[in-house]
Amino acid sequence: MRVLYSAVFFFLIPFILLRLLWRSVKAPDYRKRWGERFGCYNNKPQSGVIWFHAVSVGEAEAVFPLIKRFQQNRPELPILVTTTTPTGSARVQAVLQNTVQHVYLPYDIPWIVKRFLTSFKPRVAVIMETELWPNLFHHCGINQIPLYVVNARLSEKSAKGYRKLPALIHPLLSHISHIAAQSEDDANRFIAIGARPDQVSVCGNIKFDLDIPGSVINAGKELKASDFKGRFVWLCASTHHGEEQILLDAYKALKQNIPELMLVIAPRHPERFADVESLCKIGKLTVITRTSTQPCAPETDVYLADTMGELKMLYAACDVAFVGGSLVPIGGHNILEAMAADAPVLFGEHMANFKEIASKALQNNAAIQCRDQGAITQAITNVYLQNETRMSLINNGKSVLAQNRGAIDKLYKLLMTAIDRQAK
Repeated sequence: MRVLYSAVFFFLIPFILLRLLWRSVKAPDYRKRWGERFGCYNNKPQSGVIWFHAVSVGEAEAVFPLIKRFQQNRPELPILVTTTTPTGSARVQAVLQNTVQHVYLPYDIPWIVKRFLTSFKPRVAVIMETELWPNLFHHCGINQIPLYVVNARLSEKSAKGYRKLPALIHPLLSHISHIAAQSEDDANRFIAIGARPDQVSVCGNIKFDLDIPGSVINAGKELKASDFKGRFVWLCASTHHGEEQILLDAYKALKQNIPELMLVIAPRHPERFADVESLCKIGKLTVITRTSTQPCAPETDVYLADTMGELKMLYAACDVAFVGGSLVPIGGHNILEAMAADAPVLFGEHMANFKEIASKALQNNAAIQCRDQGAITQAITNVYLQNETRMSLINNGKSVLAQNRGAIDKLYKLLMTAIDRQAK
């Protein structure tokens, strides 16, 4: 089965490269560093690494505290971080800079994977969340590289699909040393697709362990006091195509009763910055971009955050936040960063990728779920008019974060046991 999978993947590579070219029209970074995707590197890699893979921005942000724990406690251990997307790569380079090696994860073709593993010779492989690659896992197994899937989650939909491919999935699972699941439901779904019960444990969700530096919070407060002074700031974060129009229409409706309202939009993908700006102008809204450095005027309707890596700061600068990827069936994005920055949180109905987090937030009255434009306008109005509602959301959000911390400690101990075992 893996041979057939490899043949199909190999056949698809020209189409994958064409897609990279197409995406590079708006995001030039997709045209760069293709050699890394084939296991070829400009600089000589350092071997014997502790290897972390985080597919994109969300996974990278989640794993940074764990990586920093290793850097603080075991600075002699060389660390490699791989990503798949340019946006994830940019976050690794911005946050970890030259303290780690960083390359793109190569394509899951046998000889490409062999070249990658031969170059870096990982002592331990740590894969974030849901990245299951048959050839990569197979070659980690035959090279006796301990492989850990951490912060692991598996939706019922994905589990149903995997159950249809036992000849591919069962061998893949056999090469995993341990699966550290986010929840009991995730653990049970991994067992249902073929993992051994003793191979799976529940360590909690690493995303609850985030800490936003005081300097980032202060930068947000300074932005609120200067550029956003006198405005009631509604941040729409990590938005996707199909969401902005709904949010802009909600803004127009709200503006009639909240004259000091200003909308801050932070699209999820940088290649969409120009499209969102055009959408604002078509709607006859006054828009300025963050990179323009123009000051906000009383008549400014939309402040377009056309930068990357500043979302936590923007959460600290807003009065209420809507987290995108949830009005359309994307699966949602992380709402915990907004909570950690003391922002009242709203999100839409599509939160499949953050089901556990969304459920805990709603059960503890730490967020408001808005299924349509009308619900959004009502929720924003309530937060604006009722300070007790705003403070309740903030305080309940803090409680949710505090009650669910601890995953980093568990994962660090789990991984250090494997690393120390390798050293003997």
